[in-house]
Amino acid sequence: MLSDPWFYLASVPAVLLFGIVKGGFGGAIAIISVPIMALVMPPTQAAGILLPILVVMDILVVKTYWGVFDRRALYLLLPGAVVGVAIGYFSAEVMNEHYMRILVGALSAVFGAQSLLGLNTRASNEHHSISGSIFGALAGFTSFSIHAGGPPLTMYLMPKQLSPILFAGTAGIFFAVVNVVKLVPYYALGQFTSENLLYSLVLVPLAPLGVKIGHYLVKRSTYSVYYSVISVALVVVGVKLLWDGVTGLGLVG
Repeated sequence: MLSDPWFYLASVPAVLLFGIVKGGFGGAIAIISVPIMALVMPPTQAAGILLPILVVMDILVVKTYWGVFDRRALYLLLPGAVVGVAIGYFSAEVMNEHYMRILVGALSAVFGAQSLLGLNTRASNEHHSISGSIFGALAGFTSFSIHAGGPPLTMYLMPKQLSPILFAGTAGIFFAVVNVVKLVPYYALGQFTSENLLYSLVLVPLAPLGVKIGHYLVKRSTYSVYYSVISVALVVVGVKLLWDGVTGLGLVG
C-alpha cells in the first residue's frame, strides 16, 4: 500500500485534519478522518493506523496546552471516560454500532443547530458531577467504539462558555488521557500489527504540522467564530453519523 498514491491522497489530508482538530480547532469534525482513510482501506485498519499517530499528537498537545485547561471539567469527565472505554471493550462483540451512530448523530445535530440558532439554555453553565460523569462515559465509549468521542465532549463543554484556548486545552488533555487508556484494549484486539505500525510511522511526521496549524487557528479565533465553527462541525458530524447509522441498518437504499 505504501507504493499506492491513493493511500497518500486519502491518508495525508486525514492525518492533517485530525492534527488541526487535536491542536484545538474544528471540534468534532475530526471524525471524518477515519472515513476518508476508509476510502482506500478497511475502517478498522484506518483506526488502528491512526491511534499511534494520535498518541504522538497528544504528547504535542499536552506540551502545548499544559496548564491551560479547566481542571474541574477534567476531574468530572475523565473517570467516566475510563469506564466508557472499558464498556466499549467488553461490549465490542455484541454492540450494534449503527444504533449508537444514530443516537450520537441525532444529539449532535440537534445540539449544534440549537447553538447556531442561539437556542441553547444557560442552565448548564456550571459544572455538575452527574452530567460530567455521563458525558465523560459517553465520550469514552463512543471514542472507543465508533471513533466519535468528540460530540459528547463538545456537548458538555460548549455551555460552559470557556475561552477558545481553554476549550482547546481541556479537550486536548481529555483525549490525550482517553487515547492512552485505549492503547491497552486496542492492543488486546490486535490492532497494532507490524503492517499498521509501519503505515503509522510513515504518516507520523504530519502530526506536528497539523497540531501547530490547529493551535495557530485557535489563538487567532474570536469567541464567536470559534464556537460557530464547532457548532457547524457538530451539525455536519451529526448528519454524517445519522446517515451512516440508517444506511448501516438498511433503512434507506
